[in-house]
Amino acid sequence: MRVAVIGVGVMGSAIATRLLETGAEVFLCDRDPARAAALADRGGRPVESPRAAAGAAEFVVTSLNSAAIVEQAVFGADGVAAAGSDAALLVDMSSIDAGRTASMAARLRDACGMGWVDAPLSGGAPAALEGRLTLMLGGSDADVARARPLLDRLAANATHLGGPGAGQTVKLINQLLCASTFLSVAEAVRFAEAHGVDATRIPAALAGGRADSRIMQEFMAKMARRDFSPTGRIDNMLKDLETAQAAALAARVAMPVTSLIADLHRMLVAAGMGAADSAEYVRLFDLARDGAG
Repeated sequence: MRVAVIGVGVMGSAIATRLLETGAEVFLCDRDPARAAALADRGGRPVESPRAAAGAAEFVVTSLNSAAIVEQAVFGADGVAAAGSDAALLVDMSSIDAGRTASMAARLRDACGMGWVDAPLSGGAPAALEGRLTLMLGGSDADVARARPLLDRLAANATHLGGPGAGQTVKLINQLLCASTFLSVAEAVRFAEAHGVDATRIPAALAGGRADSRIMQEFMAKMARRDFSPTGRIDNMLKDLETAQAAALAARVAMPVTSLIADLHRMLVAAGMGAADSAEYVRLFDLARDGAG
């Protein structure tokens, strides 16, 4: 299997590493050539442009930070579309706007016959390295079926949800639920601490009950220990929340909880915590405690 990975930051690097470990031939492209070069000793093959990457591979995976960057990588002067064909398939694992995804998918097929599957993910880099991502898929039945041999190397759960853009819509729903849970867990940690309860013991106490969640199991003790080792970025979550807010406004859907959560994220980013790990949500409540104290 020949796969090009465009964008080898934290997530893209984990995706590429997993593909290399499962025997794929992997071509690497990033705006920072050092990122691609860092994977060369694992067997990755750095290339100079998205066009070169697409020309070498049967699957092109994009893992990029915004719709504008995806559009540039695919349709720019030296982009994927310049070398694409109906013999290859683009799998976009970025988290971007559903409407722009559908538009770009149609544009790519018109330009060179290349299919498009949106496959935003949940689980982060650790899950990618272990091949246990959760993927939300949008695309035609035929394109999703073509993508399955690739996706099976990366995911424990990959659900086809509809046409192009459907995966991105469900990824936004995933982010709404995750963001509210992160903040609720952080709030619960401070509540436990204020009453003399060891918050690291709570996940075991609530395991299997209605309040249980993977986020609580993975992050409550981490927050209680103030372990801020990186797993994800708060500014990336804000980007997704703002994308959801824009889509909700266009559809005239009321989302008051999301509005509050997005405002709290804006406060954290404005305070210089955009690059902080998700566990650092607890610092919002630490600041409130310290201010009150």
